[in-house]
Amino acid sequence: MLTLQLNPDILECGTDEAGRGCLAGPVTAAAIILPDDFSNDILNDSKQLSEAKRNTLKPLLEDCALTYGVTHIFMDKIDKINILNASILAMQRAIKQLNPEPAHIIVDGNRFKPYHNIPHTCVIKGDGKYLNIAAASVLAKTYRDEFMEKIHEEFPMYNWKKNKGYPTVEHREAIRKHGITKYHRKSFRLLPEQLALNLK
Repeated sequence: MLTLQLNPDILECGTDEAGRGCLAGPVTAAAIILPDDFSNDILNDSKQLSEAKRNTLKPLLEDCALTYGVTHIFMDKIDKINILNASILAMQRAIKQLNPEPAHIIVDGNRFKPYHNIPHTCVIKGDGKYLNIAAASVLAKTYRDEFMEKIHEEFPMYNWKKNKGYPTVEHREAIRKHGITKYHRKSFRLLPEQLALNLK
């Protein structure tokens, strides 16, 4: 059973991102503040849930939340500032959407940058420990999946509706065969042999 939040006496948000390891598409982050009386037996780290359960939870979380925000950071920005900085920027922009503003932020993972002088705590595997972070992980994952399914219609040969832009064998074979699109992250190692080019 997950705990609602780290500090039960103050207004605290959880934040998490999805898509950090993908070859294509944005990195997406969500931030959310759940009410003190929130409980749910299904909610967990989004990676531990089926797609059907995540999609069931999404509207429930949106309805129950005191406030939430979701942000995409797109490929050109990821290539410019790197994926770690893009992930942190996405979480900060999601937090910026919250009203009321939280008094404390709990972040999934071990890296974050100070935001508006609001204290924060990084929690490794926090999406499996705190409901606020788990809820953020579900929103980030579902919103990002929706985006990938939408752009799949534009480039169906990469099968993004299934692999969501992750580096599956199928995705890499499609890159090898068809090249890259405007949705691919050019700073990423898109094919295994990319770092072994013959420069003679």
